[in-house]
Formats: sequence, C-alpha cells, structure tokens
Amino acid sequence: MIASSGTNEPKDSRIPHDLQNEAMRAFDLLGGWKVMHRRVRSSLDAHDLIVEGLPSRALLHLVDGVHVLSTGDVLNKAIGMSLRTLQRRKAEASGKTLSMEQSSRAWRFAEIFAQATDVLGGQQAAEAWLLEPAIGLDNRRPIDLLATAAGAEAVEDYLTRMEYGVYT
Repeated sequence: MIASSGTNEPKDSRIPHDLQNEAMRAFDLLGGWKVMHRRVRSSLDAHDLIVEGLPSRALLHLVDGVHVLSTGDVLNKAIGMSLRTLQRRKAEASGKTLSMEQSSRAWRFAEIFAQATDVLGGQQAAEAWLLEPAIGLDNRRPIDLLATAAGAEAVEDYLTRMEYGVYT
C-alpha cells in the first residue's frame, strides 16, 4: 500500500498501519496530506472531502500507485473515467476536482484495494485478484462489479468473508 510521506504533513497524523481505519488507508492511497492538504481520520471527514470533490491529483496518485488501473478499461470500470480523460486532466495541470460521483468511486476503490491488499498479503496479489473470476462472486471478476454500489458492496463482503475464512 502507498503511504503518504509529505514533509508538510502534521506529525501527529502519522498512525501505524495496523491502527488505521479504512478511511485513513484510502486517504493514503489517494495521496494523503501531500495531495489534499487536510486530514481525514473518519468516514465523516471522507464524506466532506468527497462532496467537495477530490483533486484530480488524487486520482493521478492512485493510478501511479495501483498499476492495474492503467491497463485496459480497468480505470473506467473502477472510477467511471477513461485513461484518455485522465491523461487530458494531467496535461491541463489545473486544480480541477473530480465530480462527486468520480470522487466517491475513487474513494471506494481505494478502500476496497486497501482491504484486498491486507487480506491477500500484498499489492501484487490484490491487483491480480481484481482481474480474476472469483468463485464467491459467481465467477465474476471483482473489477467488473465495482461499477455499481451494490457490486462494490458484494466485493467488500467477499473480502471480509475471505479474511475470516468463509468463502461461500
């Protein structure tokens, strides 16, 4: 998982990985303090940030750190944005923000990816898992389910079952 290490980040906000909640881990994957210049310690903080719209730089940071997002149509399935649109935003180098929908989907992907990394033991395993059909998801690929809230919830539930050894 990607950890934020911005030099301007307040020292008291650096919490060991095992004590971080899902919101904090998603925040780190999206660039953390270095990209967003504010703290996120709870789901309510995350909600406020998502409603305002994540900076485009947060999605760029996520794509740079999670390599599977830059292959095929994975980014479009996960976030609802094509790679070409993301590249245009990068070229514009502006302070644009993502829509609330894109922000929400980026945040949810970051949470799911952090959970998959923990459950499967590493980032490479989590990236590979996203692209493979899963028996507990009716042989559907987890990435294909992230386009809807119901599908993302099914993926999260499956990861939780895997974590506790309940695969059916």
